[in-house]
Amino acid sequence: MKKLVVLLLPLLLLSACDEQELKQVKNAEPIPLKVGMEKRVRQDNTFAFDLFRQVVTTNSNEKNVFISPLSVSIALGMTWNGANGETKSEMESALKMSGMTVDEINEYYQIMLSALPEVDPSTKLHMANSIWPKAGFPVKQDFLQVNRKYFTAEVRALDFSKPEALKTINNWCAQNTNNLIKEPLDKISADAIMYLINAVYFKGVWAKKFNAKETTKANFYAEGGSTAKVDMMHQQETFGYQSDEVAQYLDMPYGNKAFSMTVVLPHEGKTTDQVLGHLSSENWNRVVSGLSSREVIVNLPKFKTKGKYELKEPLMRMGMVKAFTTAADLTGIADAALMISRVIHSTYCDVNEEGTEAAATTIVEAVFTSLPEIPTFNVNRPFIFVIRENSTGVILFMGKMGQIERYE
Repeated sequence: MKKLVVLLLPLLLLSACDEQELKQVKNAEPIPLKVGMEKRVRQDNTFAFDLFRQVVTTNSNEKNVFISPLSVSIALGMTWNGANGETKSEMESALKMSGMTVDEINEYYQIMLSALPEVDPSTKLHMANSIWPKAGFPVKQDFLQVNRKYFTAEVRALDFSKPEALKTINNWCAQNTNNLIKEPLDKISADAIMYLINAVYFKGVWAKKFNAKETTKANFYAEGGSTAKVDMMHQQETFGYQSDEVAQYLDMPYGNKAFSMTVVLPHEGKTTDQVLGHLSSENWNRVVSGLSSREVIVNLPKFKTKGKYELKEPLMRMGMVKAFTTAADLTGIADAALMISRVIHSTYCDVNEEGTEAAATTIVEAVFTSLPEIPTFNVNRPFIFVIRENSTGVILFMGKMGQIERYE
């Protein structure tokens, strides 16, 4: 009997190994889109490349730039639902919304927000939206309802005058980015009337991980001619790859291959600015469709990067002008003269042997088109004054000054 157990054990182990091999991650199923919705994806990708170019240009002194175009698109998409007239038209132009109805555009965001987090169970993707009106401010219910329906936006009125208001908003951002982005909002502006916020958190494990034991120190030749020693990851594997006249392209999937990172490496003598000038939504589609599986020797540095960007200037250069001026028409939000004062975009990214962790928040700050008039208190005539204890209200002193003599 013991001999039989001994003989069966190797067979059981072999069987377990075979079963393990069979339990390979099943490739992701495509996200079903309604007819014509592919057009909106192309438009959003065009917006992504345009925005990235503008942010890079605006932050030309920064060696590293990392943004989430989808986060910005979603936050502005919520705001767009409250715009009218030329303000709405300019936002549509900047966001590349053309040839689609309001419902179709909102349905696109609804599909992305619901389908993207579910497409790969092994990849964590969390997206959340919130709207924070100033307590007591009469927001139109239609505006709130459309953003609840399509963007699953959480609506929370907040007393902006209280010291804890800023902490409340920042805590929401931290909670929805796995604590990676803790204080994206620096202050609550005196004339702020509403904050519209999107948060995105992503954590993906490489489908083909790097072996940490093969990570070594290597030179990285940075912009400006400097050289730095970095932790260089290494592997030789089969990936999607192609090369054209400006760069090499490597596509490394996560999890069940629903998500991937495509690394664009300029050829020797080419700069990232030159490659970025070459890339468009159309060219990008050609790159992606031209990727073919082949064995590649990959050397990729481990890195972390984070950024914080004011997007007002880049968006204005993209044609979204009126929304940032006193000519703004945001009457879909409320019957008040409102404008966008700031669009604050904060990001974080960590790439290592296991995979990638990234997060972003986009905060749209809406304010009155002008600050309330500052009153003038010119004490140049007789006046009364009172000295009191504040907790009880008891008056200690009262006085009237009908004449002021020279103070010595």
